[in-house]
Order: sequence, then structure tokens, then C-alpha cells
Amino acid sequence: MAKKVSMQQIADYLGVSKFVVSRALSGKEGVNPSTREKVFQAASKLGYFKQNNIKMEHVTLDPLDLPAEGIESKNKVVLVLMPNIRFQSKDSLYWGRILDGISESLEHIEVGMVVLTENNVESLTNVLNPKGFIGVISIGVVSTSLLLEVHRLNIPMIMVDYEDHLIPCDTLFNNSFDSSVHITDYLVGLGHEKIQFVGNVEYSRSFYDRWLGYRAALEKNRLLIQKDTIVYSEEAADIRHDIQNWLMKQSKDIMPTAYVCCNDYVAKQIIIELQQLGYQVPEDVSVTGFDNMEFSYSMNPTITTVDIAKKDLGKRAVEMLMRRLRDLQIPHEKILLSGSILVRESTNQVNKEK
Repeated sequence: MAKKVSMQQIADYLGVSKFVVSRALSGKEGVNPSTREKVFQAASKLGYFKQNNIKMEHVTLDPLDLPAEGIESKNKVVLVLMPNIRFQSKDSLYWGRILDGISESLEHIEVGMVVLTENNVESLTNVLNPKGFIGVISIGVVSTSLLLEVHRLNIPMIMVDYEDHLIPCDTLFNNSFDSSVHITDYLVGLGHEKIQFVGNVEYSRSFYDRWLGYRAALEKNRLLIQKDTIVYSEEAADIRHDIQNWLMKQSKDIMPTAYVCCNDYVAKQIIIELQQLGYQVPEDVSVTGFDNMEFSYSMNPTITTVDIAKKDLGKRAVEMLMRRLRDLQIPHEKILLSGSILVRESTNQVNKEK
């Protein structure tokens, strides 16, 4: 059996004190962000995080076989991590629907749920009896320090629409890459050659995959990739300003004829700003979104988008957790749910007279 990796070994490897390693791994304050990242990387390289899975074998129950009574018992509750950051909240038309899917599925099998909306380790310690949960489902971006702390509970974890290379677990995503390839191909089929991607590719794994899909489609069709990607700030109040500034710098002769947007919110803002500048959508410019949010089919023009199974992401996460509880030794999975293109009014054949 391999010798257990200790905090002291990590400290010796980096030439720092064990105290620094301990505080960094527990997410406590007093550690420089650069040093904290080095500790995480060293711990991962030495195999510190993987060894925590050894203790998981004490979990033997199958929630599907549990009786209906005793929901309050420590073995019939799932911890759901959904930090209220950026646009992630229960009220979100995207993230909220994922949470709805989780809630409905757990209710169906009569398992309880506790939702943690804070994004720090201290918030976890305030949860009543955190070691009593049968499993964890995280939704969206969650801090590495909090994920590591939850990982130490040695119970199965499923990550939805996010992954962290330090945490070995099952993950679940929409197939953003293929969907983005398909919607970009659709624009190419309409005759568009100058196609612009709009989105902050560093915001999430999904946005990055959508950028990669856009790029792959253009490469496949031997079209020039617009390198000057429109990147907007993470704060909602700044998105309009950032997009507006980018569009104002584009002369009519270099203006793209189509925009592939990372989501429907951004597509809506692009349409508004284009119209403010005197462009007509889709007569002059085509715009596509992603996620099929409710407003995408009620605004004028309606937005061509990718329909993704938001609630089904939550339901499938519960299924994955139940499967993992039944067999802790099976290989970790990354599941992708397919999306479909919904063609609406915001896209049209390229106007070559312009």
C-alpha cells in the first residue's frame, strides 16, 4: 500500500511551513493567493486529494431501497452547493431550473435536501451535522477551498456544469461544444463568413466549450476566426457598456454579419445595441443565443438559440448520485446532455448587398 501523503510532505516539497499548508488547504485566511495555488498544485501532484477516497467504503446504503419514513435521519439528506455568486441564484432562469430538477427528483425518492448558498468553508461548518449527508451535488462555480472541504467528508459528489481538476468526482454538463458547432454551421449555411463570438471564455467551462465549438466550425469550413472576441465584464451592469464600446469601434466594412453569443442574455444585449446603432436584426446582422431562456421567444425579434435540458440536468445529477452510492468503485463519469437548435427570427441569410 502506498504511503499516505501528509501535509508535512507538501510543506517540505514547497519549502514552507506545515501551518501555511494547513491554512491553504482548509481555505482559511492569512495565506497569499499565489502561495495557496502552489499548495493546491503540489498537493494534487503528490496525490494528497486522491487518497481521501479510501475512506468512502463505509457508505453502503442504497437510498432507492430506503423506507419512506425517517426523512430527517442523517442518512437521507443530500447537500446541494449553489453559491449565490454572479448570476447563480435560485431565481435564475438557468441555475434555478437545475435546482428544481434536483429538488423534484429527491422528493420523488423521498430524500431530503439542504441548499448551501454561501461560497466559503466557514458556511459549511455552520451546516447542522455536515457528515450526516449521503452525498453532495454542486451547481455551477464553487470555490476550490469549499469543494476540498466537502471532499474531506468522504461522501460521493456530483458536479453540475463545473469541474475542478483537484476534485476527482462525477461531472455533468450540457454538450456545449457540439451544440455550438451546429449553430455556427447553421450560420455558415446561411452564407455568413464573418462570424463573431461573444462571451467571456474564462467565466465557465461551458462558455469555453461554446467558444471551442464556434472555432471548430469555422476551421472546418475554412473561414477566418475572429480573434478579437467580445469579452464582457462579469458584472451584469457592465455588460451593456462593454458590448457597446466594442461595437462602436467596428466600421461598417469590418462589421461581422453574424454573432454567436455565449447565452441568450448576451444575445439580447447584442441585438439591443445593434439596433441602437441603426442595424436591423436579422436583415443586416444575424444573432444566435444559447440556453433557450423564456424571454428568448417573447422579445422582438425572437432569438435563434440552443435548447438545453436545464431541469433534466438536475434530474440526471440525482440519478448519477444514486448510481455512485450503489457502487463506489466504478470509474468516474463525465456525462454530456445533447441540445437542439431552435431557429427563430434573429437569423437570416447573409445580405450580400450591404
